[in-house]
Amino acid sequence: MGRPRILILGGTGEARLLAEALAARDDCDVLLSLAGRTEKPATQPVPVRIGGFGGAAALADFLKAGGYDLLIDATHPFAERISANAAFAAKTTGIAAIALRRPEWQRVAGDRWRDVRSILAAIEALGPSPRHVFLATGRQGAHHAEAAPQHHYLVRSVDPVEPPLALDNVDYVLDRGPFTLEGEHDLLRQHDIDVIVAKNSGGAATYAKIEAARLLGIEVMMVARAPAPIVKAVDTVEAALAVIDHLFPPAMKRGV
Repeated sequence: MGRPRILILGGTGEARLLAEALAARDDCDVLLSLAGRTEKPATQPVPVRIGGFGGAAALADFLKAGGYDLLIDATHPFAERISANAAFAAKTTGIAAIALRRPEWQRVAGDRWRDVRSILAAIEALGPSPRHVFLATGRQGAHHAEAAPQHHYLVRSVDPVEPPLALDNVDYVLDRGPFTLEGEHDLLRQHDIDVIVAKNSGGAATYAKIEAARLLGIEVMMVARAPAPIVKAVDTVEAALAVIDHLFPPAMKRGV
């Protein structure tokens, strides 16, 4: 076969690192697809398409029309819909697929986690008494805070929350990770935070807030991931590259 054609569904640091590694090897054709939810996405090392596909069937059509040999789901661990669409598209087309999913964070001594199933469940679990809440889930789902207006919220996101939340007590921070332990510690102290709402996204880029919460004795409402679709999964870029080498050894070695 010729040079393998690979479609990466991205939007994570792992997707970027994988794209960089494949671009450096220059033995396959890679297209990185981004959902377009971030207004100013980072520069990428391979060709990029931005926007959704219009559903699972449309993604399957895109894969077939483009002659792709491999689909890699390297989306955010909480992008459940696109992951489900990717699994469906791979199954219906017969195209090989893998998921690059970073491991979940694990509770360690000193953590004060309360496991919840959703952002809304986390907001409900805050209780009736006013609290200072660091809503560290991004702008997606931030509107759930409106269900409990008695709290004071600090909302951090890459892009502005639009429309702004219908709350009297809310502050916004626009920032993009990775974050440092010192910076997160100072942020929590500055805003007198006593509880954090976070998704169990895993990875190092945003883990500092969990470390800072542990040091300060702050409670964390940890939103669990939904069950992942049944697709061969790896948890590192190196493991993904090994799978690619296994799937396409002749083409990869010849560089044709």
